[in-house]
Amino acid sequence: MKIKNVIPRWKGFNLTNMFLFHLAKDFDEEDFKWISEWGFNFVRIPLCYRLWIEDDNVYKIKEEILEKIDKVVAWGQKYNIHVSLNFHRAPGYCVNNEFTEKFNLWRDESALDAFCFHWGIFAKRYKRVSSKYLSFNLVNEPLHPSPEVMTREDHNRVIRRTVEYIRNIDSERLIIIDGISYGNSPLPELSDLNVVQSCRGYLPMGLTHYKANWVGGENWPEPKWPGAWHYGEIWDREKLERHYDEWAKLIGMGVGVHCGEAGAYKFTPHKVVIAWLRDLLEILKERDIGFALWNFKGPFGILDSDRSDVEYEDWYGHKLDREMLKLLQEY
Repeated sequence: MKIKNVIPRWKGFNLTNMFLFHLAKDFDEEDFKWISEWGFNFVRIPLCYRLWIEDDNVYKIKEEILEKIDKVVAWGQKYNIHVSLNFHRAPGYCVNNEFTEKFNLWRDESALDAFCFHWGIFAKRYKRVSSKYLSFNLVNEPLHPSPEVMTREDHNRVIRRTVEYIRNIDSERLIIIDGISYGNSPLPELSDLNVVQSCRGYLPMGLTHYKANWVGGENWPEPKWPGAWHYGEIWDREKLERHYDEWAKLIGMGVGVHCGEAGAYKFTPHKVVIAWLRDLLEILKERDIGFALWNFKGPFGILDSDRSDVEYEDWYGHKLDREMLKLLQEY
């Protein structure tokens, strides 16, 4: 059975309590309640493996951290929300550079062994949870291929080995793989794996990451839409459509596609974000691609985004961007 016939058009958010490698905040059940009541059916949980290991030993596991994730999986079932567990930091790789890994997932067998071991923990732990409620998103945003760090062949080898490892434990688990080049390039060569592929909703970068210091956005021109800057190019809706046409080709091959992260940083003018986001959501819906906003709470989100040009609504002590919420609900 083709993946596109078994996944709904998920719509939801990233919950980032487990994102930082040095801090594991408890999740809030009320987040799931609100997400469900607002009509969404998906949450993505970016995980860092270092939160549940001890003494820098990748094979020594802290059970109390995994129990926090158990709650998330249970709340997903309670509120009819699909939970996608994602290794944002995996053994040997992370798109962020706040910590230097001691090995390379794409080149070192020891890293790949550890990667499979950790996914094996979750595969065994949640074997009885239906894929209707739970998926495994293997690794966040593999980088752009290069001879020095990761070739396309390196990436394919890691993904194929890990998918096989998980399915030897749980043959029914729904698995998601991010595109390469930080989630922006599809992987037709892996179309035979019967996995979902995940794209991103961050283009053009000059709009979505304006003043974001982790990508050097402090000196980028103030964005507008259409006409936003992207590394020397000017983007409009037509260019955005052509980008997602490449992902739609996968759907034509029987591969499910989902946009695992999308959004714009808090310094982009709100009216520009709304205009761009409407175009993005329309384009995704036309191609039957669901989405997840990065994030639910925080500088890309609908709650507590700390934008200076939004008239927030009080929501149980949080600041709600009602205009953005309504837009997301439309699609």
